[in-house]
Parts: sequence; structure tokens; C-alpha cells
Amino acid sequence: MERRYRLRKNADFQRARRQGRSWANELLVLNVVANGLDRSRFGFSASRRIGKAAARNRAKRLMREATRQQRECIPTGWDVVLIARPPMREAGFSAVERAVEQLLRRAHLLPESTAKEFSIRS
Repeated sequence: MERRYRLRKNADFQRARRQGRSWANELLVLNVVANGLDRSRFGFSASRRIGKAAARNRAKRLMREATRQQRECIPTGWDVVLIARPPMREAGFSAVERAVEQLLRRAHLLPESTAKEFSIRS
């Protein structure tokens, strides 16, 4: 993900946590706050509860890639922070991708028309 779309300052992360709205599922917590800019910015966090450095870096890479694929569909003007939860240690990319999409939809940051879900009717 390009640098201009990344949150890097601790103050921005804290503002999203304190002033923003949050949604959660079993893998992730999503915090969203308006930023007043012409672009949306994204931050990724994984605490030591996730594991050692390699596990935390893997979790952040998975979240970053899943978000990068959705970035074009997300409206401008938001700071979005994704925080990994302990079950991320065992999660594969497809599970992370589904979790990110689910949370972005619940936060109304993804339109319904971008659904990549396939339903099989029996």
C-alpha cells in the first residue's frame, strides 16, 4: 500500500480509537473516524498477544493486502485502523479477506455492489 494511504503517527491511531466508531469480529477490530482529507488512510496493529515479531508482522501483512484490494471502493475522508485479535495466528488469507470485507460493509465503507461472494443454492 502506498505511503500516502498509511497511518503512521501514534496520535492518528489514538484518535481513531478514542473518537471513532468500532466494529469487531472474531479476527479483527475495525476503528473508523473521519479525517477531513481528500483520501482515506489505513493503519494496522498487532499486539504481543498475537505472538512474537514474525507472527505480528504476518498478521499486519495479511490485513494490509486484504485492505489494499478493497481500497479503491472505500470512500475518501476516513482514517481506518484494523487491529488483529489472537485467532489471527491461525487464519489464512481468505479468512482475513472475508473478515476485512465483512467489517468494512458493517461500517458502510463498501457498497453492496462490490460483493465477491458466491451463493450456492441447494
